[in-house]
Amino acid sequence: MVISRRFALETRRLIHLAWPLLIAQITQMLMGVSDTIMAGRYDAVDMAAVALGFSLTIPLMCFIQGIALALPPLISRLHGKGQSQRVANVSQQAGYLLLAMGLAVLLLYPVADKLVALFPMEPALYAITLDYVEFVLLAMPGFALYQWLRNYCEGLGKTKPTMIITVIGLGVNIIGNYVFIYGAGPIPAFGGAGCGIATGLVIYAMLIATFIYTLLSPTLARYALFAQWHRPVLSLVWRTLKLGMPIAMTLLFEVTLFAVVALLVAPFGATTVAAHQVALNFSALMFMFPLSLGMAVSIRVGYRIGQLRPQQAIIAVKSALSVGLIIAVFTASFTVLAKAAIVSLYTDDMAVFSMANALLIYAALFQFSDAIQVISANVLRGYKDTTAMFLITFCAYWLIGLPTGIILGRTDWLTDAPMSAAGFWIGFIVGLSSAAVMLGARVWVIQRRLA
Repeated sequence: MVISRRFALETRRLIHLAWPLLIAQITQMLMGVSDTIMAGRYDAVDMAAVALGFSLTIPLMCFIQGIALALPPLISRLHGKGQSQRVANVSQQAGYLLLAMGLAVLLLYPVADKLVALFPMEPALYAITLDYVEFVLLAMPGFALYQWLRNYCEGLGKTKPTMIITVIGLGVNIIGNYVFIYGAGPIPAFGGAGCGIATGLVIYAMLIATFIYTLLSPTLARYALFAQWHRPVLSLVWRTLKLGMPIAMTLLFEVTLFAVVALLVAPFGATTVAAHQVALNFSALMFMFPLSLGMAVSIRVGYRIGQLRPQQAIIAVKSALSVGLIIAVFTASFTVLAKAAIVSLYTDDMAVFSMANALLIYAALFQFSDAIQVISANVLRGYKDTTAMFLITFCAYWLIGLPTGIILGRTDWLTDAPMSAAGFWIGFIVGLSSAAVMLGARVWVIQRRLA
């Protein structure tokens, strides 16, 4: 009876933390959608430039975000221990590291033309892509500081401000796109490059809004982040880097994995690529549900470990996995039952429609293992076991999932003919299932040690 009450309590607290994160994650996706749509209405070349520029800058942003994700486990433990006086120092050390990361990325600005030139493209496309990349690079220090303050708030259980500020950011993004893509008054039309300007404005707008909240919030006043500035301490900075680097590398490998698969699918033709992208885009939207739950359970695990209550941490993990699997049942069922309507939102090409319709079956299947693996990975982040998380996901994705996809998709070794995109989706399922098993086993090992 006591366990069931604790389970219900953890479930309520997880959902309370997770739903604002879900809204924030979906809103971030909508920013990319608005960029694509608004640039596409200006010109097809500009839309392509925005897509290329985004592909070049997103790995850098993911890397910075991965380093920032080391902060919630650190400060949620201090929060659980009741050591609020140490939160400011630990957070500021992470801030020094992230600012250095942002400035280091900014140093790429003078050589941005050489980086973009590594990818052969026609001159008009190159010029717009370069402008987009340069504008986004100018915002990288602001992005690093925004991620610092955002993860500081989330580590202390304050996830609603992230949601509200991200929604505000979406509004700024749409207005900024309109003004800088199409031009308004004295502001000339920048075309697709205007998306880069709007992205920079959004980043700095969210940074300012998060700073104001952090400075004025009564509930954060006791942590006094800005009351006293602590000098950089290399041991604390190194601890943050050591914890964050595996997270950053995991995000980086995930981004590059999907890019590699897109390239491997390309020889099968435009129809196959389009169908693959439809299924992948919709799957990314469904992934926001377990991802948000995973981010929430990372905070709860860190908090409970800080309280020296490992059994409560175990209950939080069981609660997250239970809720995650229930959500996967609903999202997978929705994917299967509504797949025709889903695909019709993306395309009216019958060849693409037919292929994407079939791929969504695989997308529905992998939502179960996807939920388990992302929640388990975030649990390990809460336990500060990020190196194991990185090694397991790397092996599962790159050494198991991708080779399986290549064998099934590009060869006839196991089938009568190459399975094309379907083979790569089976590879996704195999890789994610492997990750789910290995990450789940690692969580069990860590819990046994602590118990």
